[in-house]
Amino acid sequence: MIVKGITICIISLMFLNVATAYNPYGEVYTYDAYVNGEMLELDAAKPTLKIGEPFTVRIDITVYQKSDVYVKLTELGKDNFEIIDGPSLEMGRYHGGDILEKNTTQVYEWTVKPTENWAGGSIPLDIRYEILEHGDTEPLVNAGFTAVLPYISTEYYEAPEPTPADHPESDAKQTPAFTLPAALLAIALVALRKRC
Repeated sequence: MIVKGITICIISLMFLNVATAYNPYGEVYTYDAYVNGEMLELDAAKPTLKIGEPFTVRIDITVYQKSDVYVKLTELGKDNFEIIDGPSLEMGRYHGGDILEKNTTQVYEWTVKPTENWAGGSIPLDIRYEILEHGDTEPLVNAGFTAVLPYISTEYYEAPEPTPADHPESDAKQTPAFTLPAALLAIALVALRKRC
């Protein structure tokens, strides 16, 4: 019984130490990452995508001191993804140095589509970032992570047809409003004029 109690205490202390582990970068920055609007937890998103099917990748970086922030997307190899829209339109090229004030958040979002190079396989897309103390040349943080590890199917993506805005069709046989009252008013005015 005493052995069980001591074992439980030791295990509890081990979990307590893990839960209170110190993150040295927590004083500099934090981030949240999203794929297609869904926040990433511990692992990269693993969607199945068609060739040319667009998806979004986003990182929200919050800095706790005035900093220069550089962010880019990287891929394994070359020309496996195409950036459609985002802060930098070239894969592997840093978006150039946003100066963020203390306790501010900057959002970086790209729309990307896979090419046919990895059709039938999976390939990672990474987000890399550097954070420098403002005015300094040495990074405080130079890190990255795999944001998405999609399986690229051999099918091609067909964009949905844009739906026309619903405009009510006008009936050509409709008569303008107030036609009868306007006609009666005109007759009354003519009758009054003839009297005078």
